[in-house]
Amino acid sequence: MAFPEDVLADEEEIVLHLRPHWKAVVLPAAVVLLAVAGLIMGLVLLPPTDGGRIGLLLVAAIMVYYGGRYGLYPLLDWRCTEYVLTGERLLTQRGIVDRERRDLPLNRINDHSMTQSLLDRLLGSGTLTIDSVGDQRAVLAGVPAAPLVQSTLYELIELAPAVEDEEEEEEPQRGSSSGRRSR
Repeated sequence: MAFPEDVLADEEEIVLHLRPHWKAVVLPAAVVLLAVAGLIMGLVLLPPTDGGRIGLLLVAAIMVYYGGRYGLYPLLDWRCTEYVLTGERLLTQRGIVDRERRDLPLNRINDHSMTQSLLDRLLGSGTLTIDSVGDQRAVLAGVPAAPLVQSTLYELIELAPAVEDEEEEEEPQRGSSSGRRSR
């Protein structure tokens, strides 16, 4: 599933388009394989009697539940999670049935940090935590090449236009009083 281009503004270009690191699919894939193996074992080992068929249905129900809940659902969630970094904003999108999309303008980001476990360091992944103005936080878990993504994010933040404060006073116009008294 590609990221929809119609979400982007005119002349907005994608700098990075990422999914969570592949390490997130190892355990769910193993669960799916174990569920299929359990179902095959039930087919082979249970006798073709009425009791065997009831046992096979019970084994199939258990394998389908655990294979779907702890295998297929996390795989689909990984497949449907995207992190997109453009020159203007950070977009996160996730969800299989219900879609959640979040935009974070780069000029509103005031802090970003990266954490890595030992396994993350070995695989080059990490978790980026991005804080923005207004106590908003985006947590990008399992980002591949996390140090590179963090440095790219820093460069893009430096290039982003500064936030204009709405409370700043306008410059005085010619002929109007500037608030200073001349003596």
